[in-house]
Amino acid sequence: MPVLSPDRFVPFHVIAPHRFRANKQPHELTPEERLMRTENGGADPFCFTPKRSVPTSDRRISRSDCADHFQGTVLGLYPLDRQVSHGAVWSVGGTAPNGVAVDGGRGRLVSSGTNARLYTTSFSNLKPKSEEDQEKHEGRLALALKIDRAQRVLDFDGFSTFPRHKRRTTRPSLPSAKTTWTGTEWANDAHSTPRALKIERILPNAPFKVLDAPGLRDDFYCSIMDYSKSCNTLAVGLGNLLYGWSEATGVTLLNAGVKDGSWLTSVAFSSEKGGKSILAFGRSNGYLSLMSLFDSLLPRFEAQQPAPVACLCWRPITTMRPSLSNISPGTMVPTEDLLVGDEMGDIYYYSVEWPAAWEVARENWPGAMTLLIRIKVHSQQICGLAWSPTGTDFATGGNDNLCCLFQADKILETESEGDKVSSPASASTSTSIAGASTTASLFPSSPGSTTVSPCATSEEPDYYTMPRNTIRYLPAGSEKHRWRHAAAVKAIAFCPWREGLIATGGGSNDKCIHFYHTTSGAALATISVAAQVTSLIWSKTRREIAATFGYAQPDHPYRIAVFSWPDCRQVAAVP
Repeated sequence: MPVLSPDRFVPFHVIAPHRFRANKQPHELTPEERLMRTENGGADPFCFTPKRSVPTSDRRISRSDCADHFQGTVLGLYPLDRQVSHGAVWSVGGTAPNGVAVDGGRGRLVSSGTNARLYTTSFSNLKPKSEEDQEKHEGRLALALKIDRAQRVLDFDGFSTFPRHKRRTTRPSLPSAKTTWTGTEWANDAHSTPRALKIERILPNAPFKVLDAPGLRDDFYCSIMDYSKSCNTLAVGLGNLLYGWSEATGVTLLNAGVKDGSWLTSVAFSSEKGGKSILAFGRSNGYLSLMSLFDSLLPRFEAQQPAPVACLCWRPITTMRPSLSNISPGTMVPTEDLLVGDEMGDIYYYSVEWPAAWEVARENWPGAMTLLIRIKVHSQQICGLAWSPTGTDFATGGNDNLCCLFQADKILETESEGDKVSSPASASTSTSIAGASTTASLFPSSPGSTTVSPCATSEEPDYYTMPRNTIRYLPAGSEKHRWRHAAAVKAIAFCPWREGLIATGGGSNDKCIHFYHTTSGAALATISVAAQVTSLIWSKTRREIAATFGYAQPDHPYRIAVFSWPDCRQVAAVP
């Protein structure tokens, strides 16, 4: 009688043949293995940077900032030759994505609707990690058993099967740097001793410092980390809590927030030139708070925005403006400029006068936060804000797939007859200094601006409402340039060593890094990276740009990559 169910003490096992191929399939052979038919042409299974051949161009690419070095990529070290993908597309490996590339008529592809050349990465061609690990495991087993998987006929000990005698001719051994068994351990002299070739630099894949961040929000639209060079502190938003970390003091709780279910959406430090170390942080409930790490840990200003705060960005330079202090009104003082973007697509331009702590104690006046302009050029949530290094231009990115460029001096000019004004919905502003607070509306007592001036008192605060008035309003069309993408624009970066160069990154439906000329608005180049571009930062010492990635499609493990400019060549990638 057959057993209906397996014995509970015997694990159920499906009868299936177990197969192991001692040699490689023809399509699994590398070009070197296919040519030489020996294991010397394959990659070392003990090394994680196998060398693979790629088509190369005839001419050599020179760099102005360095020479005679090798390009580090996710696949290994290649000579500094420009690579060509299939179809004669100048790229860094792989084929161009469908739908965004057209034939430029000169043997290369360009982005659709522009003359910008399209470059691609090798991310989409990489094998999944499971397949790569399986391939390395099989290679190590074959090496331990002394099996040459690239040969047509397996040969273990140098004796043929019939007749059983030693071959007179043997395959000549080629120079190799493979890992070998010494009798006690696997050794590779080529990888253990320094090479004669001078390596210019080493890009470590492992971080030198790891900080625990429980509650770190996994949200493409949030920017909850920023670093201040003025106080050498990293600010991180974890849920509703704001923390600061420095090498000297370690972790410090900067703000505990309120338990209303809201969370931090953006944090940003003021300019290094200002030296105030003002930390602005916005929440999903619309609260915008400003505090300085050189003062007490209580916010000096807290403003209620009409919509949830999406992103923040400070101008990298200070601006001289007349002081609003009652003690010395009209005196020219340096002020900081702050851009605030919300989820409704509005951008608010604030001027912040921030006296030092000793000045606050002397004059009993904490400063002023003045709303200058309201910009409405996006129809959906603001995702990214960025200033040029000189502070002359700033760019905005939105969930409506637009990136807009503005000239700060133009929008800050005195109102002309053609300027529009509006009275947005009333929203209160709560300010707090050392326990004393006041409440004011977002509308000014003088035309053209909104001033939030808290009154610091030790007793219960006096609550008052400032008279309603109009503020300056810039509608769609007031921008200098407008660049359309295929997805939300979050990553924006101005080049610090090439004036007029800006890079932008698109979301999940775009998956590209775009380069534009800010003067003419022309598209210069595009790099397809097969992933969301979450941030971009230019190197200040090299002609390179680093990018961080979100969700990848097709999937690949790399979250940071470095590209050269103007070659658009992949220099490094970190998983």
